[in-house]
Amino acid sequence: MTPPGHLLFLLLLPVAASQTPAGSCSGCGPLSLPLLAGLVAADAVLSLIIVGVVFVCMRPHSRPAQEDGRVYINMPGRS
Repeated sequence: MTPPGHLLFLLLLPVAASQTPAGSCSGCGPLSLPLLAGLVAADAVLSLIIVGVVFVCMRPHSRPAQEDGRVYINMPGRS
């Protein structure tokens, strides 16, 4: 869960956005289609990179064979 301070910030963010006058942002018009397509493509590529890194980091690694045949319950790295 988020800390209470962050939760309050998230709840007050729409209120602050509604208080901003419409003309306060110069050059804030709709995005052009090539810019929007580039942003969507960059987001998709970054998402695929993140998924790939998580997949590589989370895959099971081959464990060396146990030499004594015992089962170690409370020792990390031993099964």
